[in-house]
Amino acid sequence: MAGGTALQKAIDLVTKATEEDKNKNYEDALRLYQYGVEYFLHAIKYEAHGEKAKESIRNKCDQYLARAEKLKEYLDKGKKKKPVKDGETNSRNNDEKKSDSDSDSDKPEKKKLQSRLEEAIVVEKPCIQWSDVAGLEGAKEALKEAVILPIRFPHLFTGKRIPWKGILLFGPPGTGKSYLAKAVATEANNSTFFSVSSSDLVSKWLGESERLVKTLFEMARQQKPSIIFIDEVDSLCSSRSDNESESARRIKTEFLVQMQGVGNDNDGILVLGATNIPWVLDAAIRRRFEKRIYIPLPEEHARLEMFKLHLGNTFHELKETDFKILASKTEGYSGADISIVVRDALMQPVRKVQTATHFRRVSGPSRTDPNIIVDDLLTPCSPGCPGAIEMTWMDVPGDKLYEPSVTLNDMLRSLATSKPTVNDEDMKKLEKFKEDFGQEG
Repeated sequence: MAGGTALQKAIDLVTKATEEDKNKNYEDALRLYQYGVEYFLHAIKYEAHGEKAKESIRNKCDQYLARAEKLKEYLDKGKKKKPVKDGETNSRNNDEKKSDSDSDSDKPEKKKLQSRLEEAIVVEKPCIQWSDVAGLEGAKEALKEAVILPIRFPHLFTGKRIPWKGILLFGPPGTGKSYLAKAVATEANNSTFFSVSSSDLVSKWLGESERLVKTLFEMARQQKPSIIFIDEVDSLCSSRSDNESESARRIKTEFLVQMQGVGNDNDGILVLGATNIPWVLDAAIRRRFEKRIYIPLPEEHARLEMFKLHLGNTFHELKETDFKILASKTEGYSGADISIVVRDALMQPVRKVQTATHFRRVSGPSRTDPNIIVDDLLTPCSPGCPGAIEMTWMDVPGDKLYEPSVTLNDMLRSLATSKPTVNDEDMKKLEKFKEDFGQEG
């Protein structure tokens, strides 16, 4: 996302909200204030701003939230009250006063928890399509079945046919579990996407962690259809034991209650979890993830596509046969491992420029317009190359450097120094869990 995008959007929204507020269009103003605050929070979390700027944004958030709260109270009071019988007037008034005082005392605390969790809402979509995920066809189909189809064709999911409410993605690190979640966030256009981790839900204050979990699910129910993505879910929901702390036990209990508790209406909510070590999950939590999909190491055809995706439009000389060679040599590599190999290979032309002692003149496309061919560009070469000029990269004008292309040898050189990160022991554990509880992705 370009720098300042969310902040500018927030400013535009609150400017419109202020205008609607002045014109006494309070419902529109309230909605715009709420959206504006969401974008402000997104700017604080994801955009590069100094501490002073962030503090200023927080102060503005407080002001707009306070105004939005006043508008909400005003609009709620303006709603038509339910008529009461003559004999019930006094008791009803007393009950209302009591409930109002209770809700007033709870409001600041609840508001604080909600504002903390609002940062977990993904406002700007990650722009990752299904086609950007190489392989993993089974996992993609299961996620489409659980998320996309119920949104587009709700009439298909009536009666006993209901969409999945809990999906666990498990597999070796670097195989694309979080990447799949980003694709879900992009493709589920009409859904509210919550991306949370243990840092969002664990608090040092007694009782606050479980209240955060409860508030998270309440917000998801209010804004459904919703998707709650919990990365590294094992850090929150490991097996219960006699040695664990009371606070850890309580947060797991709250998760169990909220995911499938009596009286909870979780229709329209999908809990999506990801973990590299599924065998440490508590059995009750594991049961609540109705589908447990194994995300394996990529197969050869998927690895070939990954090399192409990571190279993108970078200038290279690799042919289809070269990609096949690379795919065959990376058995046991994860998607993240392949990404590192390609990134290192992309630096090989830069290293050639740095270490070159001779350059030669060539023709090549212009930086501003690739259709225009420019003469007198300089590219590194060996001392014995025809037309070689003795010079270093310090002597080359900035606009005259013609970068060397990425070659198969560059990729093989990087591959020789980059080893896979997944070991056999972890793979055996994952295979055992898949055989006992999971399914292929």
